[in-house]
Amino acid sequence: MPRAGLNQQTVVREAARLADEVGYEQLTLAALASRLGVALPSLYKHIRGADALSQKLSALATAELATELTTAAAGRAGGDALRAMADAYRAYARRHPGRYPTTQRVPDPSDPEHVEAGERAVGAIFAVLRGYGLTGDDAVDATRALRSALHGFVALEAAGGFGLPREVDRSYHQLVAGLDTAFRSWPARGV
Repeated sequence: MPRAGLNQQTVVREAARLADEVGYEQLTLAALASRLGVALPSLYKHIRGADALSQKLSALATAELATELTTAAAGRAGGDALRAMADAYRAYARRHPGRYPTTQRVPDPSDPEHVEAGERAVGAIFAVLRGYGLTGDDAVDATRALRSALHGFVALEAAGGFGLPREVDRSYHQLVAGLDTAFRSWPARGV
């Protein structure tokens, strides 16, 4: 019989907390079952397996990140919106080092909540890019550039990959300033 009060949402939220504590790569179903005080077979009543847990964790983290990006950019435009959103992105990755990596997963089309979270996250970025006049294919290309730059930076930072004697915050702000310049002078399609 399942533990009273234990459901899929509780399992996923606890997995997110555990991932932040031990790292996403160290998150296992066995560790999660132990944390929840249930036998591993009991956990399967709430989650189908490791991949299903990763997908649900991705849906949760993507929804959280989408909310933070949207909130940060609200009422702002152009470079101000970009800086606020980029700072929120980095802050989320720092606060949630275990769940953040799951935000890079493509939403599962069979999970409406995951799809909606992904659409909100991309929608927040598209809204900022519209302030630069970027729409359609240009917005898709710019979104990919933005995600690649921000994710690359926060992933390297989390891994301790910045050893040069220069303030990392300054480098991050320079990266975002460079993106602002790039988006203001985005090449016309077909060039």
